[in-house]
Amino acid sequence: MAFDKNLDRELFSESVDLDKSVIAVAVFSYNNGTPKLQISRQNKNAAGELSFAKLGRMTKEEVEKVLPLMEKAKTYL
Repeated sequence: MAFDKNLDRELFSESVDLDKSVIAVAVFSYNNGTPKLQISRQNKNAAGELSFAKLGRMTKEEVEKVLPLMEKAKTYL
């Protein structure tokens, strides 16, 4: 079965703007299934435009800013 974006429902989404990137924390439910947490990163180029990137490793500063968003997201899981 192929992924159908129309069946993906966003229950929560917030992001934190950092110097060189934006990290978003979201909760999605696919086809009314179990809600799941998603964390994604978008890097900024020299012009300030965003492009998707692997989240990969996070600095302590990033973790400290993302943890409160994850706590908020827990209520939607």
